[in-house]
Amino acid sequence: MNRLYHVPLSPFCRKVRLSLAEKRIEVDLVEERYWERDLDFMRRNPAGKVPVLKIDGRTLSESAAICEYLEETHPEPSLMPKGAAERHEVRRLVAWFDDKFHHEVTSKLLYERVNKKITGQGYPDSTNVKAGAKAIKYHLDYMGWLLEQRRWLAGDAMSLADFAAAAHLSSLDYISDVDWNRSPHVKDWYAKIKSRPAFRSILADAVPGFPPPQHYADLDF
Repeated sequence: MNRLYHVPLSPFCRKVRLSLAEKRIEVDLVEERYWERDLDFMRRNPAGKVPVLKIDGRTLSESAAICEYLEETHPEPSLMPKGAAERHEVRRLVAWFDDKFHHEVTSKLLYERVNKKITGQGYPDSTNVKAGAKAIKYHLDYMGWLLEQRRWLAGDAMSLADFAAAAHLSSLDYISDVDWNRSPHVKDWYAKIKSRPAFRSILADAVPGFPPPQHYADLDF
């Protein structure tokens, strides 16, 4: 059986989970306390990070590389467009969310408010939280600008770029850190992607000590 070692609110794990679910690849989910640096887990990924996917007799790490592997080995339904320029745009936006958005927003909000408590690293840094709350406005405005011109973030078809963005925003929505009223285009986009069957397990996540807001799993939020 395929197995994914993950942390429920990790956007990188969620991106892989969404890709697996969209391609209807069944996996067992195993929560991994990666911060404890268990020796068995470190053998699976010496970098000590999640996600780690065991599939096809292989052990794969790094979310972007995992998603590319899944796209190549399970090409239908496709999450990457055919043209080189269009594929570049998808990869650019995946990097945008996994690098820039993560550094400026996710790490400042989710990691401060949730990860620090779970991993025993102390209390949130209010300076970081304020910086994240300010930065997310810029990113939502940028997404709104993209979605004024496109059906989906990278073009006319849903792609891995949408899953990367939705993975981060859904994690932040779990702790009520997304102002869905800031951009109707972004809210409509999230409503579409949130309604997909691939999102069901994401919306069922529950983290002890951090109950989700009532609207989190509501498709008519």
